[in-house]
Amino acid sequence: MSVTAFQDLPLADRDREWDGAAAENRFLTGAGATEKPNEKYRDAHVWYDNENKDNFTAYKLLIADVINGKLRAVPRGVMAAGAIMQGSRGGVDLPDSDIDRVKSHLAKYYDKMANTAPWQRD
Repeated sequence: MSVTAFQDLPLADRDREWDGAAAENRFLTGAGATEKPNEKYRDAHVWYDNENKDNFTAYKLLIADVINGKLRAVPRGVMAAGAIMQGSRGGVDLPDSDIDRVKSHLAKYYDKMANTAPWQRD
């Protein structure tokens, strides 16, 4: 199991709509991940099962999209992942040992957006 390294991706416009399924589909053309996940695909997610890294289903918590050919973190995608880490939509099944690292990764994007991660609020 593995938390992806923080890439410090540039942020998309804050008002950009988030459609994870559409973003996923864009990776098939815009990121070149047609046969199996590639590095760009991995960097768009916060967590993946490194024992199954050649399977698209091994990746969780998509936060980025290919916009004009470049990978960008989408604020609403980051917020959706943050909400999932708080139990929204049934939460996410991750190893307990990775949860703090996932939250730390997401918190860096919240900081970049000048927001506080949900788990850091009073």
